[in-house]
Amino acid sequence: MKSLSRPGGNITGFTVQVGAELAEKWLQVALAIAPQGRTIAFLQKAQNPFAPSEMARLREAAAHLTGIAVDAYAISELGELPSALAAIRDAKADALIVDLDPSLIAKTGGIVALAGAVPTIGGTREFAELGGLASYGASIFDIYRRGALYIDRILKGAKPGDLPIEQPTRFELVINLRTARAIGLALPPALLAEADDTIE
Repeated sequence: MKSLSRPGGNITGFTVQVGAELAEKWLQVALAIAPQGRTIAFLQKAQNPFAPSEMARLREAAAHLTGIAVDAYAISELGELPSALAAIRDAKADALIVDLDPSLIAKTGGIVALAGAVPTIGGTREFAELGGLASYGASIFDIYRRGALYIDRILKGAKPGDLPIEQPTRFELVINLRTARAIGLALPPALLAEADDTIE
């Protein structure tokens, strides 16, 4: 691949992962959910290449806020989830951010159950749909729509390698109200007003 703007050959498409750029927004959502919060946990898969930069961005954002600490909890395999989440509960974390590793997203239900009353925030709509309290990330539906336009252009003769590989341009905040009720959490009206979608 030559570049994102002109990949060349038969390569083109869309990225879903935008890396550390989302981390600051995740922290903002966490602190909107827990405005008195002082300790934010970040659950990451040790093998995820994006996790260190996400963690760095979270800590950088927290450094501008008085008294906010972000603690990393890294696991190497999914069997370590119960002990990691027990440690997060014991540390009395005010919110839990889960990184974008697909294996963690697939375990959202278990993560939420083991987190107990700790509010959980993820980076894909699927995270909220599977029981996470909130998610902020790229709109998959928008990527599908734009992908269909690319298919149409290619069918009409455009060369894939001449079409840029595009990054997400639309992001969405999704809140699971069922989960909020289950953990006895009253969400701030301002956060609910900001949500692009809610799950009843």
